[in-house]
Amino acid sequence: MIKLDTIHHTAIQVKNIAHAVTWYKDSYKCEIEYQDDSWAMLRFSNISLALVLPDQHPYHFAILTDDLTPYGEAVPHRDGTSSVYIKDQDENHVEMLTLPVKETIK
Repeated sequence: MIKLDTIHHTAIQVKNIAHAVTWYKDSYKCEIEYQDDSWAMLRFSNISLALVLPDQHPYHFAILTDDLTPYGEAVPHRDGTSSVYIKDQDENHVEMLTLPVKETIK
């Protein structure tokens, strides 16, 4: 059986990160994975939702990968992830994403 790719999150643009986080937390059962003034990541049981400011990131979805090399130069992010943004044939934004390597306990 072929191992399918994993969609990590989808991202929507909001006007105010703090207000949007409050609304989603009050409206749905989710957890805050990360939050600052320019973006937040909310975790649901099956997928994460990124809340981004319009001038920070486009609407997009992110696919997990072990190797960003085929997609371009990786950009490291504050939360420890790295990614490359690409566009599909219809100009939709796709974020190719690697998660941080977990430190081993010695």
